[in-house]
Amino acid sequence: MIVLNGESCELAAGEPLVSALRTLEVDPDARGVAVAVDGEVVPRGAWGSFTLAEGARVEVLTAMQGG
Repeated sequence: MIVLNGESCELAAGEPLVSALRTLEVDPDARGVAVAVDGEVVPRGAWGSFTLAEGARVEVLTAMQGG
């Protein structure tokens, strides 16, 4: 199990990072998306190959327009 944006998530260890994005219904190709795992930003080019470890803390951030 991992922690995804502060909530427990049933993703298993070894899942690719893009699985976490899909769980949140975030398009991995969308602009304005950033991902950190255990406090470290993961470059977009590594999202498909980066695998999640048991207990990983994943934060997915999306930019929003507004004022």
